[in-house]
Amino acid sequence: MQGNVRPENMERITTEALAQAFIDEQIAQLRQQIGDKKVLLALSGGVDSSVVAALLIKAVGQQLVCVHVNHGLLRKGEPEQVIEVFRNQMNANLVYVDAVDRFLDKLAGVAEPEKKRKIIGAEFIRVFEEEARKQDGIEFLAQGTIYPDILESDGVKAHHNVGGLPEDLQFELVEPLKLLFKDEVRVVGKTLGLPDNMVYRQPFPGPGLGVRCLGAITRDRLEAVRESDAILREEFAKNGLEGKVWQYFTAVPDFRSVGVKDGKRTFAYPVIIRAVNTTDAMTATVENVPFELLQHITARITAEVANVNRVLFDLTPKPSATIEWE
Repeated sequence: MQGNVRPENMERITTEALAQAFIDEQIAQLRQQIGDKKVLLALSGGVDSSVVAALLIKAVGQQLVCVHVNHGLLRKGEPEQVIEVFRNQMNANLVYVDAVDRFLDKLAGVAEPEKKRKIIGAEFIRVFEEEARKQDGIEFLAQGTIYPDILESDGVKAHHNVGGLPEDLQFELVEPLKLLFKDEVRVVGKTLGLPDNMVYRQPFPGPGLGVRCLGAITRDRLEAVRESDAILREEFAKNGLEGKVWQYFTAVPDFRSVGVKDGKRTFAYPVIIRAVNTTDAMTATVENVPFELLQHITARITAEVANVNRVLFDLTPKPSATIEWE
């Protein structure tokens, strides 16, 4: 399974037996490639990097150094889950970096979406580079490259932001998933024993909640996005929509409106709910969420999330809208 072209006779990984055969083959190849050297991985907690981490732990154990950078833009509970699954359950050699203040300070006052993305990407590279230089004996860099990344970006998984590391580090790449499609990666992850909410994690943008806290990021609106998103995911799971709806999330824009709470005037933010279905992300339709459920979610968000007094539901398909707001 070498090279940048998926072999025509490569059987699609659809069952646990096929996944186990792939895992066994990759473990042998990884051990041959890495030997007794160390390998570094930026572990975001997303599907691809998590499956790579689990695979490398099976292959080389403590020779893998995982770096999890908490930039403050992850969903509720995600940094804690990475620590629990990989450090506590899998005994991974995990470096946790709390860079929340560093990222949010850099993003203060920046409203233009592309500029926000560039700041987040560039700062991630700097943080990861700093951690890489602290390690001794690293000769390999693992990446969660999958087959569509090769087709779309000439083999560089740019949205993981590790392709921009300085040349002097001279790491050799380790990309064990580079011939798999996303659905195959999920089957492998499930076979490796990763939890379902990590394996079947819905698409999440590289800049994280930074593109759902619309406009210039503030800590109060970022927290409103995080808390409202957690409520939405909880209610969709309770009501049978988890796994049925392709992507769902909340966004909080940078404006406030007048409202009333406990008999007093409020001046607070709205939360926008987005729930869409798609097969290729080129077009998308809006999920027909039951009105009673929307009312229940609205009641929870306005009661439980600070600085929020309205909830809106985005009815716009793609086109004319995009799936994300930024």
